[in-house]
Amino acid sequence: MAEQSFLTIAEVAGHYRTTVATVRHWRLTGYGPRGAKVGARVLYPVEEIRRFDAELAGREQGRRGPGAA
Repeated sequence: MAEQSFLTIAEVAGHYRTTVATVRHWRLTGYGPRGAKVGARVLYPVEEIRRFDAELAGREQGRRGPGAA
């Protein structure tokens, strides 16, 4: 089985250039990448970050409309 990498909440905040408080808010409201509770910590699988990034990219493309550069 392949080893899975995880990011901490601070690393996720850095990835999205936002604050830890914002990432916590996302988790409470069901927005953003899904984290997994591991003991007292919330960790985010790297694959989940990639999934959410792709979702955001799709939303951005949808906003531009057809033929947009």
